[in-house]
Amino acid sequence: MTESPRKEPSLAAFKRGAVDLIEESELVKRLSEAERSGRGLRLKFGMDPSSPDLHLGHAIPLLKLRQLQRLGHQVVLIVGDATAMVGDPSGRNKLRPQLSRAEVEQNLVTYVDQAARVLDMQRTEVRRNSEWFDRFDFAALLKLTGRMTVARMLERDTFEKRMAAGEPIGIHEFLYPLLQGWDSVEVRADVEFGGTDQLYNLLVGRQFQEQEGQRPQVCLTTPLINGADGRKMSKSYGNSIPLTAEPADLFGKVMAIPDEAMQAWFPLLTELEPAEIEALLAGHPREAKARLAREIVVNLHGPAAGALAAEAFDRQFRQRELPSEIAQLSYPGEWPAEGLPLAILLRELGLAGSSSDARRLIQQGGVKIEGEVQRDPNQRLQRPSSPVLIQVGKLRFARVS
Repeated sequence: MTESPRKEPSLAAFKRGAVDLIEESELVKRLSEAERSGRGLRLKFGMDPSSPDLHLGHAIPLLKLRQLQRLGHQVVLIVGDATAMVGDPSGRNKLRPQLSRAEVEQNLVTYVDQAARVLDMQRTEVRRNSEWFDRFDFAALLKLTGRMTVARMLERDTFEKRMAAGEPIGIHEFLYPLLQGWDSVEVRADVEFGGTDQLYNLLVGRQFQEQEGQRPQVCLTTPLINGADGRKMSKSYGNSIPLTAEPADLFGKVMAIPDEAMQAWFPLLTELEPAEIEALLAGHPREAKARLAREIVVNLHGPAAGALAAEAFDRQFRQRELPSEIAQLSYPGEWPAEGLPLAILLRELGLAGSSSDARRLIQQGGVKIEGEVQRDPNQRLQRPSSPVLIQVGKLRFARVS
């Protein structure tokens, strides 16, 4: 999506929404050099394909990177196909299951396409870190691990908490910050971006670059956001909003977040000016949230999609109308004589991603049949003699036979 450049000073653009900036003086120096040379900075951001979908939490650094691309900087997008097999322990209170290369390859099929919903790919260099780690031999790995002590690794808040709770820590988890840090050496990053839980890993990259005779990168972290349930947005918690969500579905999911979340979401997921955000938050929460939802849809799908999603939401929920087009679905298998569990029906029709997702939606009151809320995921339904209207969440409707 082509957009006109924003006339915002580079330093202010970097600092907007940032939590940690190490070191600001170094960033100022590099920006001055970049202006004189006409060469933008190399901005590194890594994503591990530990699951198939990116979500709005990933959109926070991606949106900031897009703003900086407009100012002439180059994004280096690291697809962590090697590091995903280790698993980032940052912010994890339990041992993360390891993924096979085949699982990682399956997950990353659409990763770059999803990032391209936000980034200007003409100003994006995409690198897989298997490019260099597949060349690593045993001697290179030993040299890398020799750069860090166990004592320093155990200073990490993540590991301290797990040790105190008696939770296991895998030796392979110690490798993760070393591998991410080496990525910075390979791509000669000027600035690395990550969530606040990534600061330790970013600082390791800074250390490794200095040891290799490179200028140490600037480290910049952005906040993490919570899902509708108040916990950190994560696919593993079932509270994430995928970047692949259709505009109307995305709009509805944003409208479902708690009112108090808007204060964090507005500056991180929109480009509205602080004064306008303040005015919106001072008004009616529903109107503010509708503006937030529309801005997010515009950022991912464009202005036309944002307008249509807002109109659809208004029609369905303010005027209590059904959508003009409702999918007609039929259960593909034999309908059991004893009836079909509701959770299984939703899964098989594609109205829920899995049986566990379906059960959660039902138990939370998110499923209606002919307008009546259903709360028992085990209830068995007989094949209807005529199509029945099933609503899942706020924006998904189907007539089922």
